[in-house]
Amino acid sequence: MSALLERPRLKTKGGAQTIVGTTLPQVNLLPPEVRAARGLRRTKRMLVFVLLGTLAFCALAWVFSLFEASTAQSDLDAADEDTLRIQGQLADPKYAEVPKVLGALDASKLALPLAMSTDVNWSGYVGAIAAVLPEGASIDSFTVTYATPMEGAPEPTSPLQAPSLGQIAFSGRSVAVPDTAAWLKALNSVPGFQDAWLDSTAVTGDEESGDYYAFSSTVQVSDLALTHRFGPVPTGDAATDKAADDTKTEN
Repeated sequence: MSALLERPRLKTKGGAQTIVGTTLPQVNLLPPEVRAARGLRRTKRMLVFVLLGTLAFCALAWVFSLFEASTAQSDLDAADEDTLRIQGQLADPKYAEVPKVLGALDASKLALPLAMSTDVNWSGYVGAIAAVLPEGASIDSFTVTYATPMEGAPEPTSPLQAPSLGQIAFSGRSVAVPDTAAWLKALNSVPGFQDAWLDSTAVTGDEESGDYYAFSSTVQVSDLALTHRFGPVPTGDAATDKAADDTKTEN
């Protein structure tokens, strides 16, 4: 007897039989119209999912807006209740003076910057004059003529003096002959001072102090001396604003 030997056929993972390890060719016999219809159905399903997601997002936004509107209305109602409560309290006779007091405070706040618009740190400037006095000199009298919110600045006493906000006149004595040029230059170097002038100097004396030089002098005060502590007024001039800041720092 003889036996017929048959070559075993290989199978792929997908179960398709192969001959000598080669996959049999396959042909897609579906018409192009069918494939296009299937692709169109997939596209429609994707569009439906996108539309449903958009509608869900819009619904969430609408619910959130309703919640925000409800919260805002609750806050408004609470504010209205507080307003009505406060108005009811103010209607009480014991609170009748409150609006008047508040009005007076507001008027004071508005009037303060105007009333103090010519405010100057006079103590600082008295100290500045004393600091630049010649050695051995002292001040006996000190007079200020200055503008106020209700009155204008005094007229310059000399045609060589520029317009200013006021004038400081002081007199004193010195045991030595003062260096007039250096003294006046030192006075003009003080921020807020200008047109320093020595009016007179004379030798005099008494039994108690002996002989000394009596002098009288003036110096003009410019707008750089204003402190603006009660309502700064911007000038747009950097040098002027810096000088005002320096004066406030000295205060």
